[in-house]
Amino acid sequence: MPSTTRSVIHWFRRDLRITDNTSLIESGHHGLPVVPVYVISSWQKSHAWTGPNRQHFLCGSLASLDANLKTIGSRLIIREGKAVEALRNLIIETGAIALHFNLDPDPFGKSVEAAVRQMCHELGVSCHAHLDHTLHGPGEVLTQGGLPYRVYTPYSKNWLTLPKSKPLPKPANLQTPPSISSLPLPTVKHWGWEIPTTSLPEPGERAARDRLKQAIAGKIQHYAARRDLPALDATSRISQDLRYGLISIRSIYANTLKARSEADNAGKAGIDVFIKELAWREFYFAILHHFPNVLEEEFNADWRGLPWDQPGKSFDAWKQGRTGFPLVDAGMRELAASGFMHNRLRMITAMFLTKDLHLDWKLGESWFMQQLVDGEIASNNGGWQWSAGTGADAAPYFRIQNPWSQTAKHDPEGIYIKRWIPELEKVHPSRFLEPPKDGRPIAPGYPLPCVDHKTERDRTLAIFKKHRESNPKKS
Repeated sequence: MPSTTRSVIHWFRRDLRITDNTSLIESGHHGLPVVPVYVISSWQKSHAWTGPNRQHFLCGSLASLDANLKTIGSRLIIREGKAVEALRNLIIETGAIALHFNLDPDPFGKSVEAAVRQMCHELGVSCHAHLDHTLHGPGEVLTQGGLPYRVYTPYSKNWLTLPKSKPLPKPANLQTPPSISSLPLPTVKHWGWEIPTTSLPEPGERAARDRLKQAIAGKIQHYAARRDLPALDATSRISQDLRYGLISIRSIYANTLKARSEADNAGKAGIDVFIKELAWREFYFAILHHFPNVLEEEFNADWRGLPWDQPGKSFDAWKQGRTGFPLVDAGMRELAASGFMHNRLRMITAMFLTKDLHLDWKLGESWFMQQLVDGEIASNNGGWQWSAGTGADAAPYFRIQNPWSQTAKHDPEGIYIKRWIPELEKVHPSRFLEPPKDGRPIAPGYPLPCVDHKTERDRTLAIFKKHRESNPKKS
């Protein structure tokens, strides 16, 4: 039945917070009751771009969001199915005169937004889309010729000079009508999964703020010196909070600048590196916006059609953390146990899959998205293509990380390796720096290296060289 009252809808998507939420705040400016809604998807059992870890974290964040909304006279309305139909029904049911939402950076989200705009037009409802997930939209950071950047450094130099928006307050009272029906808050069982046994971060807005406080209190000041040492708790660990919008990028940037103003010169240098990582995030969002084909093919046209091997036992060994390369295996086991992987290890494991095992980066990209709590399509795609040597501003194809020398540089005492591979706990860390010379496993139950790195490196160089010579330059 159509409603005889009037309201405004805020459509929650990847902005699961009440503080500094552009769309939520704008929804309250109409002076009408606000109906906050989240539309849960209805697929079952499997998905190429997510998995139980992230969905479980999502469910916890939705429960936290519902509790937070109740403190400002509201509650979270849950609907299910295709967003267009769910929102259409809610508009009619609540007499909504306007729909607000924050823009999604991914191609699928953009296609849904287009359909939602058309639906609102048909119903005579005003539709308002807001930039919220980045400090700058993809159309704001362009070359002098008005073209998108294809290389990070000039992009970041421009990005750093642009003025940044300041954080916004939380709304005071949304006055959501109590009569609006809602489905129960979801659990992972909604998608046909069991609750994961992995040790995941605490979900919700308050937990995200606490993680940011810990990062600001000392981690980012040492970011430049310590961020590549996986044995240390030296990274911000707010990536999943950015993914789900549990805290805004504006709040992160403002708090980071405040910490920088109070830091010594060494601390400022560390914070500057951290800020540049925020720019990397937005660079990859811009790449995905301007070149959405990167989800299907190599960004660099020179490398399209590379002859990747077929996945088999080596791919399974990589996923299971049983390649016989301790640092690679530690990274993959951290992922399996926690739904997270240290960024240095993301590069090492990705380059190992593509350059040592000669497997298509898309296989690893999808696997990471199914396992990671912080799985972000743009950053994940950018990182995988960087490691494969096929992406925007990627590592040259001939720059191939050696897992043994990477261990010597980033985990020389084997602390990280032993943390995630218990069967290597009593092995001297010197055994992690080169393949076993006696042809025997370095510990009972631990496999021998599945490949010889030098041999596979040479093969990779030959494959890329032959491909380039046999294909005229395409870009």
